[in-house]
Amino acid sequence: MNSNPILIVSLCFAAYLAGSVLFAMPVCRAWQLPDPRVLGSGNPGATNVFRNGGWKPALVTLLLDAFKGWLPVWLANVAGFSIIVQAMVALCAVTGHMIPVFYRFKGGKGVATGLGAGLALAPLTTGLMAVLWLLAMWRWRISALASVIAIVSGPVISALLEPDTLPLFGLLTLLIVVRHRNNLIRLAQGRETGL
Repeated sequence: MNSNPILIVSLCFAAYLAGSVLFAMPVCRAWQLPDPRVLGSGNPGATNVFRNGGWKPALVTLLLDAFKGWLPVWLANVAGFSIIVQAMVALCAVTGHMIPVFYRFKGGKGVATGLGAGLALAPLTTGLMAVLWLLAMWRWRISALASVIAIVSGPVISALLEPDTLPLFGLLTLLIVVRHRNNLIRLAQGRETGL
């Protein structure tokens, strides 16, 4: 088991920097779309890109944001680090997306990046969460609601299927639910818009 502290810090820092790249921005430029931060929900993520430009740029944004979460965790796994270190790297990537150094610390909600990191670390738990997200989207057509339902299910699913990853999903749940607080307020008031 690798325990090199310099490599751990380097991986965490690299994961944060990777997370800080908000792919919605270059994708929107490539499709000649407006800055996603000034339209729709103002969130630089795949859902808002979809609202502004359709499914193609949204899918590219989703895949790239997920990849930047998956890659650092995969590298930590290949390097032989423990589940705890891999979880730390995952949290750094998600945190980078939420408070990106390249965008004055104003980022997105971390769902796609969390998806990628989760697939690298706990594919079964994350896969079931993705299924719940799809079912919730099919039923209610509200991305924020589907995201919160999926992420809140994470600790329960991980506790049952991949208990070593429970701390990661517990922290991810806390971070992502807090980032959705405005959406939750609008949902409670009946003002949250659909996809």
